[in-house]
Amino acid sequence: QVQLVESGGGSVQAGGSLRLSCAASRFTPCMGWFRRAPGKEREGVATVSSTGITRYADSVKGRFTISQDNAKNTLALEMNSLKPDDTAMYYCAASHVLATYCDFLTWRFIYWGQGTQVTVSS
Repeated sequence: QVQLVESGGGSVQAGGSLRLSCAASRFTPCMGWFRRAPGKEREGVATVSSTGITRYADSVKGRFTISQDNAKNTLALEMNSLKPDDTAMYYCAASHVLATYCDFLTWRFIYWGQGTQVTVSS
């Protein structure tokens, strides 16, 4: 079992920044951030594998950065230049798949946090 607890969400104006954190009881080979906006499907935002490979959704490339602190078992998502379209509930997730398969297919992630709300106003 892996316990995941997100924090750091909040309300910001467009152009602002937020840093999300996920405290994990332990890391798995593939960790990621997903989000679900009202009325939309859950979508992948960013993933990082144990080999250091990162993937980003096209909509957040250049604005978001995923990182993991192995000493603290913390997964972070630095979000800059936020847009109203980034408004969503953000979830931390963990998967046992290897780096090659560390992508945005939600069924590969079996551990999920409760989520933290991010609201971006225009």
